[in-house]
Amino acid sequence: QVQLVESGGGSVQVGGSLRLSCAAPLYTYRRYSMGWFRQAPGKEREGVASIGSSGLTRYADSVKGRFTISRDNDKNTLYLNMNSLKPEDTAMYYCAADPILDRLWPSLTRNEYNYWGQGTQVTVSS
Repeated sequence: QVQLVESGGGSVQVGGSLRLSCAAPLYTYRRYSMGWFRQAPGKEREGVASIGSSGLTRYADSVKGRFTISRDNDKNTLYLNMNSLKPEDTAMYYCAADPILDRLWPSLTRNEYNYWGQGTQVTVSS
C-alpha cells in the first residue's frame, strides 16, 4: 500500500520551467533508488531520470542538459527540475521507487520499480 505523491505539474509555454516534487513515505528512503517516468497518450511509459542512494544520476538523452533530478533524504522528497521545456515533454509524469535497496547504479527501466505515484500532468504549449 505504499503510495508516492507527485505535485508541481501544470501548463507552461515552450521554453518555460517547472519543478516537480514527490513525497515518498518510505522508512528507509535514503536507501532507495528513485526515478521519474513519463507517459504520453498512445506511448509506453519511459524513464526520464533516476538517482541512486549514492546520489549517482542518470538521464534519458532527450532531457540531458535540461532536467535535473535531486533528492532530500531528510524530507523524504524527490525533485525534478525541468528547464527549456518542449512540446514533446508533454506527458503524465510519475515518481517511482525501486524496492531493491542500495543499488550502485540506478535504473531507467520501469519494470525495476514497484512503488508508484498517481502522476502529475505536464503540458507544454507551442
